[in-house]
Amino acid sequence: MSNFDLFFQAPGNIGRMHLLKTPLNERHKSLGGHMVPFAGWEMPVRYASIIEEYESVRKHSGIFDVSHMGELAVRGPGAKKFLDGLTCNRVSDLENGQIHYNAVLNQAGGLVDDITIYKISDDDYFVVSNASNYEKVYEYFIRLTPGDSEIVNESDLWNQIALQGPLAEKIFSEYTGIDFSDLNYYRFQDYEFLNEKIRVSRTGYTGEDGFEIYSSPGAGLKIWDGLLSAGKSSGILPCGLASRDILRLESMYALYGHELNEERTPVESGIGWIVKEKEIPYPQYEKIIEQKKKGPDYKVCPFILKENGIPRENYDIYSENGDPIGKVLSGAHSPTLKKGIGTAYLPSDYFRAGTTVFIEIRNKKISAEVTKGAFVKGTAGKKTK
Repeated sequence: MSNFDLFFQAPGNIGRMHLLKTPLNERHKSLGGHMVPFAGWEMPVRYASIIEEYESVRKHSGIFDVSHMGELAVRGPGAKKFLDGLTCNRVSDLENGQIHYNAVLNQAGGLVDDITIYKISDDDYFVVSNASNYEKVYEYFIRLTPGDSEIVNESDLWNQIALQGPLAEKIFSEYTGIDFSDLNYYRFQDYEFLNEKIRVSRTGYTGEDGFEIYSSPGAGLKIWDGLLSAGKSSGILPCGLASRDILRLESMYALYGHELNEERTPVESGIGWIVKEKEIPYPQYEKIIEQKKKGPDYKVCPFILKENGIPRENYDIYSENGDPIGKVLSGAHSPTLKKGIGTAYLPSDYFRAGTTVFIEIRNKKISAEVTKGAFVKGTAGKKTK
């Protein structure tokens, strides 16, 4: 059993006594998926080789089941104001058909969840939340929603598939007969396909170009099979949680429960770029804006090992003087860089790129260098207005 298998079976990731199953569950098993508990769901951590799945996404294309994510509709005349008052990015700046990355803040300024918001119109928004958190986000929204808005949990209505990789557009267009070349990065559109409406966004969490495809569960089964068939000659592979985790870490995309939690503000979490000054203040507005302007005392920082080794979650981190200064939040071996990479929550003295820290791996302190930005830059963002 691999380290990734063990990680995704950790008790903290189980959440429910009886695991939920996505509509694609049997497809995963028929394809040889190694099924593990994740955020209360039975999900494929890998099929055969994690590295082959990773390479497929980087070089060709890969397909992921992300139907465990949650989808909430926020509608009504007050929807925009409501969302702006609970999130740190500017919902009011969104155009129809545009998406942005955002975070729902609790009353202490920590993250209830990181989300994407799709603007359908001024009074109609589609909010996508993490599998482990969407029920919490829904309850939080319901508790605070004003009388001129409504919140609807649509999670059971949608199947979600992520098609990722440099050949994603080619495969998707060949399969559907629809030209997606005009669909830009972080934009979405509804299309007629398989006699129903499907929602397609040019988004993903791998760092590569690609799409997230929302449909009914029944259509989702057909789309999954159709994409695997259409992309066979292009090297498409079904991919699991483990390869997705390496891809998102190389791209420095934060993961809830690792870089993000209810105690850290967005600035402390390393996603301060989504913190905006707004006319409608969100929880702990002044504190968070102050952190962005002056810098926090601690924040999430990326690092890369200077020696051989693989950093793992909760490994201890030390200064050059041997003082404990933090723990690893996420860690992996980067197949592209052929080095160990990770993230850590560090004090301000260690924010500067090039600063040396030491990770304790198997009772040996391995030197690492604090870096900045993504470890690996893929093809995501290629289609941008």
